[in-house]
Amino acid sequence: MKLRALLVALGTLAGVLVVATPAQAAPATAVFTKTSDWGSGFEGKYVITNGTTSTINGWSVAFDLPSGGNVSSQWDAVLSRSGQRFTFSNVGWNGTLAPGATASFGFIASPGSAVPANCTLNGQPCGGGTTNPGAPGTPGTPSVTGSTSSSISLSWGASSGTVVGYRVYEGSTQRAQVTGTSATISGIAACTSKTYTVRAYNNVGESASSGSVTGSTTGCPTGGPRMPGAPYLYMGWGDPPNPATVMSATGVKSFTMAFILSSGGCNPAWDGNRPLNNAADVNAINAIKAAGGSIQVSFGGWSGNKLGPNCSTPQAYAQAVQTVINATGPAVVDFDIENTDEFENYTVQDRILNGLKIVKQNNPNIKIAVTFGTSTTGPTSHGVRLINQARALAVPIDNFTIMTFDFGSSNIQQDTINASEGLKNVLKSAYGYTDAQAYAKMGISGMVGLSDQLETTTPAAWTAIRDYALQRGLTRFATWSVNRDRPCPGGGVVANCSGISQQNWEFTRITGGF
Repeated sequence: MKLRALLVALGTLAGVLVVATPAQAAPATAVFTKTSDWGSGFEGKYVITNGTTSTINGWSVAFDLPSGGNVSSQWDAVLSRSGQRFTFSNVGWNGTLAPGATASFGFIASPGSAVPANCTLNGQPCGGGTTNPGAPGTPGTPSVTGSTSSSISLSWGASSGTVVGYRVYEGSTQRAQVTGTSATISGIAACTSKTYTVRAYNNVGESASSGSVTGSTTGCPTGGPRMPGAPYLYMGWGDPPNPATVMSATGVKSFTMAFILSSGGCNPAWDGNRPLNNAADVNAINAIKAAGGSIQVSFGGWSGNKLGPNCSTPQAYAQAVQTVINATGPAVVDFDIENTDEFENYTVQDRILNGLKIVKQNNPNIKIAVTFGTSTTGPTSHGVRLINQARALAVPIDNFTIMTFDFGSSNIQQDTINASEGLKNVLKSAYGYTDAQAYAKMGISGMVGLSDQLETTTPAAWTAIRDYALQRGLTRFATWSVNRDRPCPGGGVVANCSGISQQNWEFTRITGGF
């Protein structure tokens, strides 16, 4: 009780109570945790735990009291100067706090929700609860500032609080530790994607992880000649825009014209009901070519009466395709093989594939693409069968494009990359390709904004997907569709806008950058 009397006397003389930290005090961390309530008007019981691996000798604790509060310590003194900073030592605990040992005290406050602030133990910040408020705040999400064939450079926003430095993690593996807000990760293979997060740290501990960023090293193969990025344009649906206006606004140079279906038997028509010389389609194609662009013509799709089941032989199917080629003059013919009538019907699959051999023989300068659905890890069994059969039948397909949407994704960017890597592996297995050769035979077709399953593709995600496609040397890139490439936040899944907030033709502009 002599110490208690001395502290009170000092407090009376100086107006604030201070006991110096002994010189032998070791640096320490602490957890400052409320453990129980003692009754009405009491903040509760707190413990301070020695978080170091060594005994702390002659330690002291300090904190700020909230207005209206006072402390009833179990170890040394009763303090009652509201809103001021107090320091006191635990001489009553024989001057030591062993590793893992705790000391407790009670804090009385009004209102009862008030808590001590700015707690330090031997000059080091106390932690707090399970998240240690003495640790730094979360850093800003990093961005990729540069890359080489063996390194990726990052920068990020600074953390709040006391920061000693930052650690960069690749998954759970630390790849860098720096004092500033940038780092370069070296020793990465060429043409490789890596995902990073950043945590700040000080003597108390680490912050929570920042958001993640994915970067890629350079040195990727360029593959074969790229087809220009070509969003789908559907003249019979969704308030179709004037393609020349879109070209002028975005720089896009190509469109994939949708869709050629059967108008009865093996007779092709736009959407199954507009003749090939229909004014809207012909005028759109002429406007695109007059502006220096090119077209891809897409056969099939998810719904409608398709040529594959209606043309009885590969030769008849090839002749129907030739009729469209003669009428439209495309640079690429795209065969959108979907649903149970074509994709899952192997008789029809084979009829289309054998027909495409004839098409290529008769039109060697026109590229042939096949487009089909995928899972988040790559082609499904029907897609694998399509690729293997194309190889077995020696069909000269220039590009295999996967539709990276409508698979229930919560991260469309990463799932698109994963699905593409899965396609690469299937192509390597079927054809014996290298990675570079497989990428050069691949394409991605995405959906702008909200998909049918309410997945969301943002312009930022689509930009990252495009950059992945460029870095890997993919040769086809498309979006469904320019008709929907307009803002309508909260508009849902509709034909003439994306359902999200965006700029007019923003996805088309990104696609044109391919």
